[in-house]
Amino acid sequence: MSTRTLKRPEGRAPGAVRGCAPLTGGRKNLFPQSKGISYAEPRMSFIEKLKFTGDGLIPAIVQDHSSKRVLMMAWMNRASIEKTIETGKTHFWSRSRQKFWMKGESSGHTQAVKDIAFDCDGDTLLIQVEQIGAACHEGYRSCFFRSIDGKGAGFSEREPQLETPEQIYGKK
Repeated sequence: MSTRTLKRPEGRAPGAVRGCAPLTGGRKNLFPQSKGISYAEPRMSFIEKLKFTGDGLIPAIVQDHSSKRVLMMAWMNRASIEKTIETGKTHFWSRSRQKFWMKGESSGHTQAVKDIAFDCDGDTLLIQVEQIGAACHEGYRSCFFRSIDGKGAGFSEREPQLETPEQIYGKK
């Protein structure tokens, strides 16, 4: 992968993304390890570039920053994106519970945000994180712990369960 260096246009802050407000939450760069070309247009937030569903949601793929393993998929609304940027911890919108939530608020299995990207269509987010504990509420490192066998006649678990739900959340 090659890296290009461009001269920053006048009036643009270092570390800012073209078409995006700086993702700093008012602090020093929240994602210091991010590399690439970045410029800012102060009047346009990257959120304005996103395409939300009719109910104001956008899918977010969460990926382990080091291993690149996909950990989970969850839905975000504007408020959860803003809170994620502000705190550096992932926040989502639960469609089933109709509730705003922070990953790890019950389990302690939090996600420290390392990078946020959006796809070419602006309709999906990719959030790279440092995962603490299991990402899956069933106690697996990834929610994608099952793989289909052969032609789809069956499936099997492809990774060990780190903890049971009872160990994570207690008996209900």
